[in-house]
Amino acid sequence: MQEIKLKALGITVLIGLIIWFIPVPEGVAPNAWHLLAIFLATIIGIILKAGSMGTMAMLGISMCAVTQVLAPGDPARAVANALSGFGNSTIWLIGLAFFIARGFIKTGLGTRLAYYFIRLFGKSSLGLAYGLNTADLILAPAIPSNTARAGGVIFPIMKSIAVNMGSLPEDAATHRKIGAFLTLSSYNANMVTSVMFLTATASNPMAQKFAKDLGIHITWGSWAIAALVPGLVCFILLPLFLYRFFPPELKVTKEAPAIAAQKLKEMGPITTKEWLMVGTFVLLLVLWIFGNLFRVDATTGALIGLCVLLLTSVLNWEDVKSEKGAWDTIVWFSSLVMMGSYLNSLGFISWFGHVIGNEIAGLSWQWAFPLIILVYSYCHYMFASATAQAAAMYGVFLSVGIAVGVPGTMLAIFLGAAATLMGCLTHYGHGPAPIFFGSTYVDMKDWWKHGFFISVLFLLIWFAIGGLWWKVIGLW
Repeated sequence: MQEIKLKALGITVLIGLIIWFIPVPEGVAPNAWHLLAIFLATIIGIILKAGSMGTMAMLGISMCAVTQVLAPGDPARAVANALSGFGNSTIWLIGLAFFIARGFIKTGLGTRLAYYFIRLFGKSSLGLAYGLNTADLILAPAIPSNTARAGGVIFPIMKSIAVNMGSLPEDAATHRKIGAFLTLSSYNANMVTSVMFLTATASNPMAQKFAKDLGIHITWGSWAIAALVPGLVCFILLPLFLYRFFPPELKVTKEAPAIAAQKLKEMGPITTKEWLMVGTFVLLLVLWIFGNLFRVDATTGALIGLCVLLLTSVLNWEDVKSEKGAWDTIVWFSSLVMMGSYLNSLGFISWFGHVIGNEIAGLSWQWAFPLIILVYSYCHYMFASATAQAAAMYGVFLSVGIAVGVPGTMLAIFLGAAATLMGCLTHYGHGPAPIFFGSTYVDMKDWWKHGFFISVLFLLIWFAIGGLWWKVIGLW
C-alpha cells in the first residue's frame, strides 16, 4: 500500500482549509471558491507527495462529493458531478493510447521500429531525439489530435528505443541513461508541432472560432505562416536545451546503427501479428486524419483500433487489465479535468479573467501585450488541457487585448499557441502529458522544474523571434 506521508498531508489539508475559509471575493460563487480550495489542495498534495496521485485524486473527488460544492443541497447530483471526469472522451483517448502502445511492444513491432530509428539516427542520443521529433512534425498537420499522435504513434516508438538502449521503466537507475531525455524531448516537441498548424490540435480551431467571433479572421495558411519561424526555432532548440540542462548519460552511440542492423536481421521477417498491428495502425491513422468525414472522433477511432487488436488476438483482455499505468492515469487525470471544468462552469475562471482585464485596462498595448500573454500562459497551472483553457479564458483575454489596442491577429495566434506551449509546465498540462509521464522515466520534480524552464524558453522565442517575424509579415 502506498505510504501516506502525514506531515505532507497535514500541510495539504491546512492550505486547503485556509483557502476555504478566506472571505469569498465579490463576484465569485461560494461553491466555486470552495472548489478552488479542493483543487489547489489536491495539486499541492500531489506536489508534496502526501500520497500517490491516485490517492490524492480520489481524495479530491471524495471531497467534492462530501462537501457538495458541485451541486449544493443535492447529494446524488453532487456525486454524479464529482465522477463526471470519467466520462471525458479525451481521458479515455489517453488510456486507449496506453493499450495500443502495448500492442506495439507485445508484437515486437515497436522494437522493430525502434531498431529502424536507431539504424537511421542512432549515432547519438541527440540524433534519436530529432528523428522522433521530425516524425511528429510530419504527422502534425494531418492528425488533429495531438494526444492520438503522441500517444498512439510517437510514445510507443520512443519507449521501445529507450528500452532497447538499456533505459528500463522499472529500473530507476537507468532512467537518465536515455529514457528521461527522450521523454521530455518527445513530449515537449509535441507541444511545439501542435501549435505550428491549425489542424494539429483541437484547441487551435477553437481559438480560430473565438477570434472570428471578435472579427479576426485566421485561415489555415495565415496561422501556419505566423507560427512557422518561432515554431521551427523552438523545434530546433528544444533538444539542444535539454541536452545541455537534462542530458542523457548515453550520448555517443556510434556502434548503435550496426547493432540495430544485426538485431533486425535476427528478428527476421515481419510476423503475422506485426502485420496485424501495422494494419491497425494504418486504420487508426486513417480514422484520425479523415475521421471528420465519417463523423468519427479520435477517441472513437482509438476504441475501434483497440477492438481490432482484441478481436485479432494481437492483444487479449489480460493485457488491457494489466496496463496499470493506463488505469492509474485515467483515475487521477479524470479528477483534475473534472475540477478544472467546474471551475470554469461555476464562473471562477471568467471572474479571474475579468479581474486581470480590469487591472491592465489603462496600459498601452506594448505593455499590455506581454502582460496578457504571461498571465494567460501561467494560468495553465490550473488546467489539464489547452482546450479547457481556451474555452475558459481565450475570449476574455483576447477581448481585453483588443480593447487596449493590441494588434488582433498577432494576439489571437499567440494566445492560441500559448495554451498548448504551456502544456510543458506540468505532468497534467495537456493530453499527451500523462502518457509520457506514465512511462516513469521522469519524476514529477524534474518534470515541473524543467517544464518551467522550457516554458521560459518557448516564451522568449515567441516574443523575440516571433515578434520580429510578425513585424516582417505585417501583423503589427
